Amino acid sequence: MAKTALVTGSSRGIGLEFCTQLQQRGFDVIATCRSATPALQALGVEVIEHVEVSDPDSLHQLVAKLDGRKIDWLINNAGIAGGLGLNDISTTAIASFKRMFEVNSLGPLLVTHALMDNLSKGSKVGLVTSRMGSMADNDSGGSYAYRMSKAALNAAGKSLSIDLKPQGIAVAILHPGWVRTDMTGHGGLINTDESVDGLLKRMDALELSNSGTFWHTNGEELPW
Repeated sequence: MAKTALVTGSSRGIGLEFCTQLQQRGFDVIATCRSATPALQALGVEVIEHVEVSDPDSLHQLVAKLDGRKIDWLINNAGIAGGLGLNDISTTAIASFKRMFEVNSLGPLLVTHALMDNLSKGSKVGLVTSRMGSMADNDSGGSYAYRMSKAALNAAGKSLSIDLKPQGIAVAILHPGWVRTDMTGHGGLINTDESVDGLLKRMDALELSNSGTFWHTNGEELPW
């Protein structure tokens, strides 16, 4: 029987590539997004639109549509980017900070919590974060909202790994690398296929004994 994977933020970029490679691996893929793209529709996977990861009502509707189906791999990929350097911080920037936290930090936690009844012993949860959320790795400063939101996600992922371990559910905290996508203005170092191939290998290697590890797509363990 095929395993089932649910991917958030699947309409383009890394999320779309997750859906592509998981389907090639033989997974039944559930692709969630706010609005499907032609590229996603062309994959032929199950698509659930109008999913906003930071909106509890939207997630309640997602749970209803899933109707109790088991999820073997939950890939929390949805996220947004933004700069906000020191000179950009003002009272008008507060809304941008809040939005970044809602989507990047709280969103994956809300999704995982909402789908708890769909997860079971042996399920795996992947959180797509960034090494920009690492304190020890920060040698360039700036990007306050993005860095802070990803650091918060890393903290959530570590707590999830502890809280879900008694249920037999493992959690990976995943850095995709600097990937050429719309989000990066296609200025990255690797393409989505290379990034996702590495991330899926990290998911393959994930088990309860290494749950909560902060991994680079290339297998390097990253500092907090």
